[in-house]
Amino acid sequence: MKNFLVLLLAALLVVPAVEMDAKNRQLAKAQKKEYKQKMKEFKKSKWTLLGSSHSLEVALLKHYDKLNAEGENCYEVVGIAPRFKSKNVGHQETINNACITYAQQAGSSVKGRITSDIAGNGDDTSAEFDHFYAAYERLVEKEIKGEMVESFSIIRTIDKKTGEYEMQTFFIIDESAATRARIRAMENALKESETAQKYAEKVSLFVREEFESQE
Repeated sequence: MKNFLVLLLAALLVVPAVEMDAKNRQLAKAQKKEYKQKMKEFKKSKWTLLGSSHSLEVALLKHYDKLNAEGENCYEVVGIAPRFKSKNVGHQETINNACITYAQQAGSSVKGRITSDIAGNGDDTSAEFDHFYAAYERLVEKEIKGEMVESFSIIRTIDKKTGEYEMQTFFIIDESAATRARIRAMENALKESETAQKYAEKVSLFVREEFESQE
């Protein structure tokens, strides 16, 4: 009987381990496919790595490794500069674009929650909330800049005659740091809106949860 219990316990421990190993293999296979597709896309569109001694292949692998290491606590944001001549100017544009993209997403998410949860309950959500949304996006854009970790940038020529380029910069954002940045932005944005202050507790909850549905 004792031997049977030992074998049963061992089996119970082995099954989850086998399932986890299968999931890991499946994930690794999917990531390998994603990597190949991304590299194929880069090469077809004539993208090259900017300002690094590494190859684009290595840069992308390292980027995926960073994302995998952090798991669900981090995500990718891409900044784009569609047309420029100075590479320094283009790089700064990609940073600004990534910040704006993140801020707009944050503002849109919070606005959706406020509209559905507060207005949906028949509460007053006057145009004063528009001031809060605008202030929140502006402040998130400012706060998130210091929390983005640049992974790599790619560049390509779009007009040889004018010497113009296009650039994309890939960033990794830690969700814990991003949440703190959004909270700081929320606290300052509330100061600019008396209406939003009435719902400060709910708004704070929305700001903390706004990206959970995307994970």
